[in-house]
Amino acid sequence: MGFTADTLDAETILITGGGGGLGRAMAIGFAAAGAKVAVVGRREDPLKETVALITEAGGTAAYSAGFDVRDPAAVEAGVTVIEDQLGPVTGLVNNAAGNFLACTEDISPNGFNAIVSIVLHGSFHCTSTLGKRWIERGHAGRVLSIVTTYAWTGSAFVVPSACAKAGVLAMTRSLAVEWAEYGIRLNAIAPGPFPTKGAFAKLMPPGMDEEAKAAIPLKRFGKPDELADLATYLMSDMAAYVTGEVVTIDGGEWLANGQEFGRFTKYPRDNVKAILKQIRGD
Repeated sequence: MGFTADTLDAETILITGGGGGLGRAMAIGFAAAGAKVAVVGRREDPLKETVALITEAGGTAAYSAGFDVRDPAAVEAGVTVIEDQLGPVTGLVNNAAGNFLACTEDISPNGFNAIVSIVLHGSFHCTSTLGKRWIERGHAGRVLSIVTTYAWTGSAFVVPSACAKAGVLAMTRSLAVEWAEYGIRLNAIAPGPFPTKGAFAKLMPPGMDEEAKAAIPLKRFGKPDELADLATYLMSDMAAYVTGEVVTIDGGEWLANGQEFGRFTKYPRDNVKAILKQIRGD
């Protein structure tokens, strides 16, 4: 990491889904660069673990559990809890997400809504809540949303996520123009494969790690610290002239392969359904 301990020392950054995976990696990276960090989510134990890792390393952090991004009232209350502990939030990372691999004809309306509610509605609720506070306070803010490379290509077998992530990207680009007057910057990161215990395991069919790496020009998966470094840059004053942008960090995967899960169409559909059922644990 090429950042100093004061790169983000004027910032208080709230990260949704900050209890593990890439959310935790970003939280630790922000704290190491001097930010006060708030991690929020629905489950308390992972959030407490993230805060403990940060405070043990000498950083400042707090958490708010029961923070359901799908519920505007819960978002408003959770932000207030965090600001009571850390002071005014100056940056937001929309990281909370949900996803599953499925043939679209097998997805129920509730299954579709579950993903869109977390990813799209949740990102809007958090962005709107903090945006209104920044505008009222006359304070410049910054928003970073975690999208995906199929936000602009679409992808077979993850239609709810593709729809939701495309919406988040559209929101990012729309508000980057609309809220520039208030000094609010909005950007996005589109990660490729980054191994984590949660989402990655649910989206990688058993035994396909090496095939997936072979499809990446750099022939490896991403490291959480690499994404955290990119996020730190985009949330810092070094990126003060960057807004409305989405930065891909995937080792060249999407350029070489197109849709993320499009390769599954090469296999008999019944075989695909059996594999996806196994991944979901149905």
